Amino acid sequence: MSVNLAMPVLVVDDYTTMIRIIRNLLRQLGFENIDDASDGSAALEKMRARHYGLVISDWNMEPMTGYDLLKEVRADPQLAQVPFIMVTAESKTENVIAAKKAGVSNYIVKPFNAQTLKTKIDAVFSDPA
Repeated sequence: MSVNLAMPVLVVDDYTTMIRIIRNLLRQLGFENIDDASDGSAALEKMRARHYGLVISDWNMEPMTGYDLLKEVRADPQLAQVPFIMVTAESKTENVIAAKKAGVSNYIVKPFNAQTLKTKIDAVFSDPA
């Protein structure tokens, strides 16, 4: 299965600079339909209002973290199938394990470039699981 560049992508980060960086990287990769949210609860609201083909979320956000968002998304039958990539500044093993257990599709450690992002997105959409 190839990546649909027309699908809506939701970028979730409480740091506007990071949203801009990820948005620019996604545009470099050919994505045009990019939405953003500044925290987990705003993201959840948007996800319930619109179908996204991919969510890229930061881990560390207040008041609702990316990890909490992931758990909410996976618990919601309407959203459970949405591919979810977690972005974090820390590559702590326990975080990676927790995210995997919660059902994350993939994981990116900052800083990263367009090629890394593309590799992670491609992996999510080529994974038969």
